[in-house]
Amino acid sequence: MIKNILGKQLIIHILRNKKILFKEKNKMLKKEAYNPALDYPLLTERLKCKRLCHEFNNLSPEKIRVRNNLIGKILNKTGKVFIIEQPFMCDYGYNIEIGENFGSNHNLLILDSAKVSFGDNVMVGPNCSFITTKHPTDPNIRKTGLQWAEPITIKNNVWIC
Repeated sequence: MIKNILGKQLIIHILRNKKILFKEKNKMLKKEAYNPALDYPLLTERLKCKRLCHEFNNLSPEKIRVRNNLIGKILNKTGKVFIIEQPFMCDYGYNIEIGENFGSNHNLLILDSAKVSFGDNVMVGPNCSFITTKHPTDPNIRKTGLQWAEPITIKNNVWIC
């Protein structure tokens, strides 16, 4: 229901302001200020990713192969050997790369409006968040909905707890 309400409101807004259609994603990927609420493709990509994360999070823990196959559909790149404990959540997935022997404990959150890359042999403890999205500190600018994103790179052999 929320998807339909947001979708309808967004479609009406986009039809009234045709110039902004599809431009916000390009700005996001170029690390420029953008408004994610003004771009229907970004909304649909986030909803698709959240549906896949929901599916992953509701799988039985012993279904490791099914879980890893689903993570392979969510993330841009994975090593051959990795484990991501449930729950896991991200915004888009296509901006995330994990290396060989990556492991994360429960409750990993990655807000990936920009690229997030993890090297080989990286361990992430429980309740860790990686947030690329930045918001203006000036409340008048923040009210416009503008934000930007900066990439995160974690190199090899790192333990984050």
